Amino acid sequence: MAGLYLSKLTLSHFRSHKRAVIEVGAQPVAIHGNNGAGKTNILEAISLLSPGRGLRRASAEDMTRRPEAVGWKITALLHGPLGVSEIEIVSEKGAARQVRIDGKPAPQTALGRIARVLWLIPSMDRLWIEGAEGRRRFLDRITLSFLPDHAEISLAYEKAMRERNRLLKDMVREPSWYGALEARMAETAVAIHHNRLHALKALADAQEAAETAFPTATLTLECEMPDDVDTMRSALADGRMRDLKAGRTLIGPHRADLFGTYAAKGVAARDCSTGEQKALLVSLILANARALASDFGAPPLLLLDEVAAHLDADRRAALYDEIVALGAQAWMTGTEDGLFEAMGSRAQTILVTDEEGVSTVSTLT
Repeated sequence: MAGLYLSKLTLSHFRSHKRAVIEVGAQPVAIHGNNGAGKTNILEAISLLSPGRGLRRASAEDMTRRPEAVGWKITALLHGPLGVSEIEIVSEKGAARQVRIDGKPAPQTALGRIARVLWLIPSMDRLWIEGAEGRRRFLDRITLSFLPDHAEISLAYEKAMRERNRLLKDMVREPSWYGALEARMAETAVAIHHNRLHALKALADAQEAAETAFPTATLTLECEMPDDVDTMRSALADGRMRDLKAGRTLIGPHRADLFGTYAAKGVAARDCSTGEQKALLVSLILANARALASDFGAPPLLLLDEVAAHLDADRRAALYDEIVALGAQAWMTGTEDGLFEAMGSRAQTILVTDEEGVSTVSTLT
């Protein structure tokens, strides 16, 4: 199986990094340094090599280094099943970022066809106990990893829904204003729902086929909507009076929720301990990576920010073993190098330090 890895990453005026050049091999990368040194900023830059808003969901303006605010640039040399690609992502003075692949302008969605990137960050630790919106985003990131066109379909649905919601808020009752919007919403809503179910099945199959030290999570998608286009379009039309009273659309994939269960215990993920919730998330990320290794032809890039949090030494060692067995280039952060001791010589080590708001990157091994 051909690998997927970065051999060179260059950051210019990105967050705390005025200038950073990182050259590595295909093995996992362990990044350590004090809190606030700029470790997560490196992972965020890599996350932008996939479609979407990145692991922090930040605007291009928020990513620019202060006080210069001249804009920022990321370049990456990516090796994958389709060969070697040079990716350049630029934001000029906070403007929307522009993508170039091998010197040619490209849409963000094109990134999903040459690379797959998955991440696990501390804010996701509360996935099971916070609102449904975060769980939908989590599921859609998984879905996007299998089906790059999912992003375009989701954007089309959201655009049509925003226009319909504007009509509803303005109390427009004339049916002719709604027909075309609801037809577009019905088509994209059903596609989104089917895409999500496809991703959940791929995860379930990957978990069932694997021997892992991490607990299996059973996932269930709850979404009260028809699963065929004609019925969905009729449901939108029939629900107009109700939606007029609410001022928004009350049926569709934007109302879905994802529920997880610790399979071996039969306990809802939201009721599990903090450590168990973390282990379930790790299990899902690994299952996603295993499924992609087969589906895409290579394991994805893994971004694991503060991955050691809530994992004891045995589970950390088990995680590192699974990453190596998978053959993934995992970029992992931690506050001290001892957290990666179980990786031994299987990982490359990078130290990130900070002095007066400027991050410095040093490759140690």
